[in-house]
Amino acid sequence: MTTEAKSTEEKATQAKPASPFTSFSQFYPYYLAEHSDPTCRTLHFVGSWLVLGVIAMAVYTTNWALLWLIPVIGYGFAWVGHFFFEKNKPATFKHPFYSLLGDWVMFKDILVGKVSLKRE
Repeated sequence: MTTEAKSTEEKATQAKPASPFTSFSQFYPYYLAEHSDPTCRTLHFVGSWLVLGVIAMAVYTTNWALLWLIPVIGYGFAWVGHFFFEKNKPATFKHPFYSLLGDWVMFKDILVGKVSLKRE
């Protein structure tokens, strides 16, 4: 590898900060802290239920075009929660995969009572 190529590669590596999270178990406490407002959590929960409802409706009616609504509904409810109630940027912008997983883990944790929809 030429010196110029090495220099370009090093700059590219330095320009991208490494994620502070090396696993989902490290990310999830951060995710929950970014969802401390009860209204934000409730909007995520409602949006997740609606996403499941759209999937069920698409399967039941075989109207697969309904599936295009999933990101609109899922992100729409979540982003309203973040921008207007939590007043922060969604974790999706920096950690898209962990954030999506976090949405569904938090949904499950709300269902089983591990996470509350009330102010803690």
